[in-house]
Amino acid sequence: MNIDSTKPRRFTDANPDHSPILVVPYMWIGDFVRCHSVVRVLRTRYPNRPVDVLATTLCAPLADYMPGVRQAIVADLPRGRLALAKQAAVAERLKREGYGTALVMPSTWKSTLAPFLARIPERIGWVGEVRFVLLNDARWGRLKLPRMVDQCAALALPRGAKLPAEWPKPELKVPTAEISAWRHKHGLTVQPAVALAPGAVGPAKRWTASGYAALARQLLVEGFAVWVLGSPAEKAVAQEIVGDTQARDLTGTDLREAILGLAAATVAVSNDSGLLHVAAAVGTPTIGIFGPTSPWHWAPLNPLAAIIQAKGELTCRPCHKPVCRFGHHRCMIEITPDDVYLATSRALAAATARPDEATSTT
Repeated sequence: MNIDSTKPRRFTDANPDHSPILVVPYMWIGDFVRCHSVVRVLRTRYPNRPVDVLATTLCAPLADYMPGVRQAIVADLPRGRLALAKQAAVAERLKREGYGTALVMPSTWKSTLAPFLARIPERIGWVGEVRFVLLNDARWGRLKLPRMVDQCAALALPRGAKLPAEWPKPELKVPTAEISAWRHKHGLTVQPAVALAPGAVGPAKRWTASGYAALARQLLVEGFAVWVLGSPAEKAVAQEIVGDTQARDLTGTDLREAILGLAAATVAVSNDSGLLHVAAAVGTPTIGIFGPTSPWHWAPLNPLAAIIQAKGELTCRPCHKPVCRFGHHRCMIEITPDDVYLATSRALAAATARPDEATSTT
């Protein structure tokens, strides 16, 4: 290939361009939502340049609700291998869009390969995995930025720019008509409802099924609807939470179902997971349950109604192991149903006290 990788084509604020920009985000649900802050920064800097996102089939529905995103380019590239033929096919798709810039959030070699093969003139990313040839604006200093949002959104600024005190918050705008259709599809009455998202990547970040079940029973006694949302991986825990009650198991294979359910809910309760970020971004008052992980590093930028953590001193926290390395899992077991119920009850009282706001999405 005849590519000059040493001379990137520069698009400056003083010399605007109309070519589209491609954002290559992390492909976990929460990180994908978080990268909407990047889109908002780009749309402010370059109002005349469309912004697209590369997405997996799983994450693509999120892009439909992100203001400022023109389209998602769906590419289900395997995580564990290079898959050169698939990378080349994605590159051909990218070529047809005529991108002027690609912002590559992950620091892996293969995440940059398709933009390189597509000959996108400006390819920005962090130094990592010896990919100097693939990037022509390779930046240093990623590890000096403690939060992922800082690492991602800094790439949307000029090299060396000072980071703002606050980043624009992710937004998911869900049309009222879609929410109404979703309610009708599932036969749901228009009443205050609490959506529970009991899933997470790895058991260490999951509050107990018995805790969620006790919370659901208490909410049902008080007349609230309870919906359990998540992927097929949460089907067993959803059935344990629902039991023989009137709660609804609404887990399924399509992320769009969870997006609509979280948008329709009056309040959401979620572990530190992708759906926590979705719930916060759609604007639903959300209770975030954090066990081993740090809310400062990993909570959504959007404000939460409450953050729940075990009250005791735990020297093993924060921890990012998928399974508790000490076996006691105190960071989750010591969170009681009463702790979560109290925060949920307060959020429900605040939401239902403002009926115009609480029912605006239903």
